[in-house]
Amino acid sequence: MLDHVGILVADWNKAKAFYDAALAPLGVTLLNQVPEEYTGGLKVGGYGRDKPDFWLTESREPGPGRHYAFSAKTRAEVDAFYAAAMANGGRDNGGPGLRPDYHPNYYAAFVIDPDGNNVEAVCHAPG
Repeated sequence: MLDHVGILVADWNKAKAFYDAALAPLGVTLLNQVPEEYTGGLKVGGYGRDKPDFWLTESREPGPGRHYAFSAKTRAEVDAFYAAAMANGGRDNGGPGLRPDYHPNYYAAFVIDPDGNNVEAVCHAPG
């Protein structure tokens, strides 16, 4: 359905440090950074496992409140995502745990990123 998504970030270096750390436990890394001569001098980069699926674009007006959920293979990955995110500028928005109201095997953690977005890691595998 969706090929990729992107968000605007106010401070590229702060956002990059946050997402580098938070997404590493999920096997997601920065795969592509667009040369600034193509972006009007703005920093733009794409994260993913095999191809860039999640893009950050430097902006003076990022606008908070978006929600992004990243898939995790195991509950341990969700725990590691949360720990890394919290250690790198994230704010708690729901620590790791089961969310049986969503689904019996819905194990997730939620953090607010440096730009106010609600970022989640979720594992659907049983225990």
